Amino acid sequence: MQIGKRGMVALPAKLRKRYGLDVGDLLTVLDLGGVFVLSPEVSLVSKIAREIERLRKEEGLSLEELLEGLDRQRRRL
Repeated sequence: MQIGKRGMVALPAKLRKRYGLDVGDLLTVLDLGGVFVLSPEVSLVSKIAREIERLRKEEGLSLEELLEGLDRQRRRL
């Protein structure tokens, strides 16, 4: 890896794919005495929302169908 003119560093595609990193995701940089550690800032709500949307599409459900199913499940509890 190399630091660009504006101080930017590009993560290899293989790492981005392995860890599910997308354009615009935030990273935290920890300086451990000259050793830098990059860690994704995980917004749990965003990750859950993306996974729900992926599953909804995979099952071929409309948003209305999903919400109706959630409502039925809540009433059962």
